[in-house]
Amino acid sequence: MWSYRNPVDVWFGQGSFAKLGELLGGRSYALVTYGEPAFHKLGAELERRGGKPLLVVDDIAPNPDISHLEQQTARFRDLSAAPEVIVALGGGSVIDSAKAFAAARGDFGVVDAYLKKRSGAGTLDPWPLIAVPTTAGTGSEVTCWGTVWDNANGLKYSLAHPGLYPRQALVDPELMLGKPLALTVQTGLDALSHSLESLWNRNANPVSMAHAVAAARGVLSTLPALVGDLGNLQLRERMARAATLAGFAFSNTKTAIAHSLSYPITLRYGVPHGIACSFTLPMIIRSVADRGGICEEALRSIFGCEAQGAAERLETTLNKLGVATDHHAYGIELAEWRALIEAAFAGERGQNFIGSREELLAAAGMEAKASAA
Repeated sequence: MWSYRNPVDVWFGQGSFAKLGELLGGRSYALVTYGEPAFHKLGAELERRGGKPLLVVDDIAPNPDISHLEQQTARFRDLSAAPEVIVALGGGSVIDSAKAFAAARGDFGVVDAYLKKRSGAGTLDPWPLIAVPTTAGTGSEVTCWGTVWDNANGLKYSLAHPGLYPRQALVDPELMLGKPLALTVQTGLDALSHSLESLWNRNANPVSMAHAVAAARGVLSTLPALVGDLGNLQLRERMARAATLAGFAFSNTKTAIAHSLSYPITLRYGVPHGIACSFTLPMIIRSVADRGGICEEALRSIFGCEAQGAAERLETTLNKLGVATDHHAYGIELAEWRALIEAAFAGERGQNFIGSREELLAAAGMEAKASAA
């Protein structure tokens, strides 16, 4: 038995940003975005169509940190009235931050307690969200979770709550034009990781698989061409579609072992998230070669060959994109690499993985240590 649900209303296509004022429908709103001139321009356009925001939070940093989010949340307490909706206009960090603000409703202590398991889901009643992604990667516009980092303590939290599904998402490829090469590659590979991670996953189902296969095919056929033609709107549209489909895939499965591995790599070594969660994908494909089921069926549909060939093809693609698949390239020594792989199975994302520690270590060229008698 399986089920699939995604409640987000999505408008996709060139020029769809213009619909945002209509979706607001006269409601008061807070705008969460970036502080760059291009986003000031988009904010001004939104104001003309949807009215002046009650608050603009535009000092969003990559990988939103818990201490910074607490300071930003305090600004909502100074408003004379609460916003009726939060508009997130930006990349994954903007949408994740907006989800934290929506959940907090001006009191970050509520979110802090929820993240650290001092309270349950019943303590959260998030404000409604409208998500407008400006990168093709995270798929956060169609999921109910966001990532919160605690850099001071070397921790990563997942803010997950059914009320954090955006009510609407506007995916406008025109907003993705002008993004630089490195960001385009990193976000594109994040989308690829989301699609593949939803396949070697205990929560996989036929609908998530269909989304994942379409998403992965889209990324693999589009991203190599896009890096040589960053101003191509048709390629941007194809990448945006792939990223959203990947979001639909893992919105029901969550991610798995590649993401569990990636978090300490980002925290300790500063590797951008999209790279940290994708350079291990060929290794993981090799480790699930004999697993069968949805995973094998989908990988064969994506790559047109068995797992070993799929891993080699993906490795070649990553290398052509300038992404090394050897852990040494990121400054990770062998002993640390083993420790990271073994530890990755402990968290929720690692437990979603259908493979085993022994198989993954073997794919990494290591043998599992014998357990004590």
